[in-house]
Amino acid sequence: MNNSYKHSLSASTQLTKKSVNRCFDGEQHYYSHQSTSTKTPMTFSIYLPDEALAGQRCPAILYLSGLTCNADNVTHKAHFQQKCSELGMIFIAPDTSPRSSEGNDVANDERYFVGQGASYYVDATQAPWAEHFNMQSYIVEELYDLLRSEFPIHSIGITGHSMGGHGALLLGFKFPGKFVSVSALSPVCAASESAWGQAAYTEYFGDDKALWSQADASQVIEQVGQQYSSILVDQGAADEFLADGQLQTSKLQQACANAKQPLTLRYQAGHDHSYYFIQTVINEHIEHHWRMAQLS
Repeated sequence: MNNSYKHSLSASTQLTKKSVNRCFDGEQHYYSHQSTSTKTPMTFSIYLPDEALAGQRCPAILYLSGLTCNADNVTHKAHFQQKCSELGMIFIAPDTSPRSSEGNDVANDERYFVGQGASYYVDATQAPWAEHFNMQSYIVEELYDLLRSEFPIHSIGITGHSMGGHGALLLGFKFPGKFVSVSALSPVCAASESAWGQAAYTEYFGDDKALWSQADASQVIEQVGQQYSSILVDQGAADEFLADGQLQTSKLQQACANAKQPLTLRYQAGHDHSYYFIQTVINEHIEHHWRMAQLS
């Protein structure tokens, strides 16, 4: 392994590099920047294989994390770097929501499924959330364009876990021109019909159920129809949140059937909602996005 590998990426005036660590045949970077969408500083991690560090355009995966998480959780716990190094793939993990910082008083809630660390990757319309909780715009417009301009990215697929799996399905089908592939791990499949989502959407959208439906992954898939040749979803069969009705995987299955959207849905026996489950299946999701990128 060549530990003295040198690279030259464009020196962005928008990005502040926070850290760099050599990892397999690549580097794990962290960056922060001031977001115009959220009006707060935002942070993301990005794994760059040596091909990307040398300036070669590589396929990328945008990973959306779940409730209470930030960019650290998947970066530290999912063990995706080795497979991305082998395939020459970039892996990006943004934060889950805007957060309070010096000079920014961001709305919050004591319920972990509503406040900072939540967001559902939607643009809130109700005060006090609407000022900063504009994560749909942040992900698909601001961050997307920033990543494409600053890093040698060939194409982007989108994935995520739990609330982030909901975000991946939702944004992937609302903006199919931006993403070449979609997958999800233990996703919240019908946010407007889960207790978590209903609590959050009451805050973010008020009583406007039309906005709720446009922020529900299964409903959006059924509305827009097939957008991808195949999507991959893995769900732990022993997931406690599946058992208590927060995930509603069957509604995604029905929506894809109605939309004629090919779906590979796998229930993984014995697995729960944790990062041990994510470690178990993440390589197959990386391979899914790599195969789809070869066709783009």
